[in-house]
Amino acid sequence: MEQKLGKVTIAPEVLVTIARLTALKTEGVARLDTSIMDGVNRVFKRSVTNGGAKVEVDGDSVSVELYVIAEHDANMLTLGQDIQTAITRAIREMVGMSVTEVNVYIQDVVLSGDRGATG
Repeated sequence: MEQKLGKVTIAPEVLVTIARLTALKTEGVARLDTSIMDGVNRVFKRSVTNGGAKVEVDGDSVSVELYVIAEHDANMLTLGQDIQTAITRAIREMVGMSVTEVNVYIQDVVLSGDRGATG
């Protein structure tokens, strides 16, 4: 029998970081669109946003929204699905929380050599 030693709490900002870094590692993602988040920060008070990602926590489940700038040669549908799968897996494996949804918004497309800043 496993002894309970106390409580483990994961800050929502950690979930945002996991989502951001996972998305940025996905082939076909040039960067995340941080410009959209200014308005989102004002609208959603119960969620945490940072650098092109928004995370909302409801109990032990997580919802994620990502605003992505894709590379020009990426298949947009496959890219979105790859991001959804990777983020769901990362959050489940790293913090043990379930993911209810990962919504990916592809905001723009850039040439591969024009990756720009990642945040």
